Amino acid sequence: MENLGVPFFFADDYSSWQRGSNENANGLLREYFPKKTDLAAISDEALNKALYDINHRPCKCLAYRTVCEALEDEL
Repeated sequence: MENLGVPFFFADDYSSWQRGSNENANGLLREYFPKKTDLAAISDEALNKALYDINHRPCKCLAYRTVCEALEDEL
């Protein structure tokens, strides 16, 4: 990375607020599974439904396209 002149940053351990996209994804999942939910007890079907809903939700930062639409446009 240094040879390319690309700035990079390593977040501190247990500092999820330093990883913005991680915090956002956690917040979206928490709409479906509240804190302290045992994620090991969540069925694959329930998790896949939540992920489908999240990936098909319009996003302001993507000009109100869904994540799937934006990815499809890039491919």
